[in-house]
Amino acid sequence: MKLSQLRAIVAVADCGNFSEAALELQLSQPAISHAIATLEEELGVPLFTRGRHGAVLTPAGERILYHARQAMQHLEMMQHEANLHKGLHGGHVRIAAFRSVATHLLPKAIAQFHDQFPEIAVTIIECAAFTDVEQCLHDGRADIGITCLPTGEEFETWEIFRDEYVALLPPDTKISSLKITWEDIAAYPPVLLPCTPCGRILHNHLKTFAIPINTATDIQEDSTVVSMVNQGLRAAIMPRLAAVPIPPKVKVYSLPAPLERVIATAILSNALQVPAVFTFLEMLSKFDFYSLAKFTY
Repeated sequence: MKLSQLRAIVAVADCGNFSEAALELQLSQPAISHAIATLEEELGVPLFTRGRHGAVLTPAGERILYHARQAMQHLEMMQHEANLHKGLHGGHVRIAAFRSVATHLLPKAIAQFHDQFPEIAVTIIECAAFTDVEQCLHDGRADIGITCLPTGEEFETWEIFRDEYVALLPPDTKISSLKITWEDIAAYPPVLLPCTPCGRILHNHLKTFAIPINTATDIQEDSTVVSMVNQGLRAAIMPRLAAVPIPPKVKVYSLPAPLERVIATAILSNALQVPAVFTFLEMLSKFDFYSLAKFTY
């Protein structure tokens, strides 16, 4: 069944004859006749009776015309939605992000975007780890991802923020210096590390730069890790943004060998994007995430 056939049945029904329908659709009368004839053949029922008074719908034709009009209406709605997404007066931007970014950085950026483009809907898809963010992009469930560098070659990325890994020590920690050593951290075995891919990055860093430290990665929730430290049960190493809000009595130190995770926006290089997506990306590239992070910390 073709769109031209649906247009033909609606036009003939509205005009009452084939010649006027042909004029309305800017087609020849034989083309209209062929469209109706092939539709009748496909459906197996006559749609019109032809006579000197024009074309009159059969009972089956009346019912089929109803569905044809519905189909045409939905096609118009599809085109309308497409037009909205091609412009900046509507549409939808889907952003996949891991939890700490989704919680502490994106809402403010989305609010700023909404002030400028209130008709564009923005949805956050919260993911447990940046690998899940990239999978969302692969699956077509998100238009933009907030991930950690480096990524695969299939992505186009823009750095937006660098998040420092910090050591969190219990409130009763007695360290006179503003800087800590790996021995200070190792005194609280096992030291809790994130269980996400960020934890693997940190584990490799510790193997390269630290003394042997007894670590554990069995707690999934960042807030649980911070609570354990606050109760004096463990020390932890994690990205600062993931630790927020940090209880005021928890001691926070930079690592003896600094480490950062580089946070970036990402899109699939070969994906067809609507203008709203590029507009949001442009806004993110200019957004001052560092000032927001300082306020958050």
